Amino acid sequence: MFLRFFATLRAEGVGCSLSEFLSLLQALQAGIGTGSVEDFYHIARAALVKDERRIDRFDRAFSICFQGVESLSSEEVLAALDLPADWLRHDFTRHLSEEERAALEGAGSLAELMERLRQRLAEQKERHAGGNKWVGTGGTSAFGAYGYNPAGMRIGQDRSIHRRAVKVWDRRDFRDYDAEAQVGPRNLQIALRSLRAWARAGATEELDLPETIRATARQGWLDVQTRPERQNAVKVLLFLDVGGSMDDHVHAVEALFAAARAEFRHLEVWHFHNCLYEGVWKESARRWTGAVPTWDLLNRYGADWRAVFVGDAAMSPWEIEAAGGAVEHWNAEPGRVWLERACTQWPRHLWINPLPEAHWSHTQSVGMIRRIFSDRMVPMTLEGISSGTKRLR
Repeated sequence: MFLRFFATLRAEGVGCSLSEFLSLLQALQAGIGTGSVEDFYHIARAALVKDERRIDRFDRAFSICFQGVESLSSEEVLAALDLPADWLRHDFTRHLSEEERAALEGAGSLAELMERLRQRLAEQKERHAGGNKWVGTGGTSAFGAYGYNPAGMRIGQDRSIHRRAVKVWDRRDFRDYDAEAQVGPRNLQIALRSLRAWARAGATEELDLPETIRATARQGWLDVQTRPERQNAVKVLLFLDVGGSMDDHVHAVEALFAAARAEFRHLEVWHFHNCLYEGVWKESARRWTGAVPTWDLLNRYGADWRAVFVGDAAMSPWEIEAAGGAVEHWNAEPGRVWLERACTQWPRHLWINPLPEAHWSHTQSVGMIRRIFSDRMVPMTLEGISSGTKRLR
């Protein structure tokens, strides 16, 4: 098992050496990190990862070899809801026709959905599968696992299938974007470069060739002149949507992320899921324990910063308009309120959408985000980013 783990780490580009791997084995032999999977994860990461920028790659390799170690077990999920484990046993997946799917559209408000769940839990006495009412599996009920309901609540499911849940009663762990990903089209860097504004600051460390020539001609001997090096003075706040439907766009976002890191000296990167709420985070591993209040960012970064949001804006309208509408936690204020605050604090703002522009009209939430951003939404294409950087200037 551990030899396969070592090979996977090398294949994922973690860059661990044989001596580091032997150090890990010595630690395990001494009984260090053997108490639980989490203990093993931390001792392995400490022994094998030399650069914190490669922690994401380590997590990917760890997930490949020890699938599921970072997520809550189904037993923990069921204990939190006080549901018998047998109710959500995955026996089959029901396949629906397009007509049947269309008939399920629309389910009332979020408050009505929560009230129906309370009623089901109070009335249900046994396991159900394939139905359209009770908490169970495989059917068209709004509550349960491995079924289909476009406005339902996912409970006890180990992965996303249809990406249509209004609420997710499982803890999901997303991976960070890789800052060292190879930029695909170099044109991304060229497009972002037009946003740069050069200013001279700091120590005199750059050769001023024209002034050196003039001074040498005046003095009659070599008179080297220097000047403050020019630096990119533009300050950018980059907000990246991670997880869920954004998994389809990981490589495109990583390319944009890497290009931004290469072009901007003043760059702050924050993560969110679907919509901006009361908290954001730097690393997905600390999402639940190390989130930073959004108010802190609004107070910390002045109006001279440019705010760039990257996400497909594909979500339930409730996630934007309703208190408590966030898919994974209870939000006291609607996402729209936080987005409006961000747009007010940073007047030079932009939303970059990886979805093809032709598909934007198919999703109601995309139109809602466009209105909040005063139509400052552009596709993640060369032309779109070039147009967006002009607006940011």
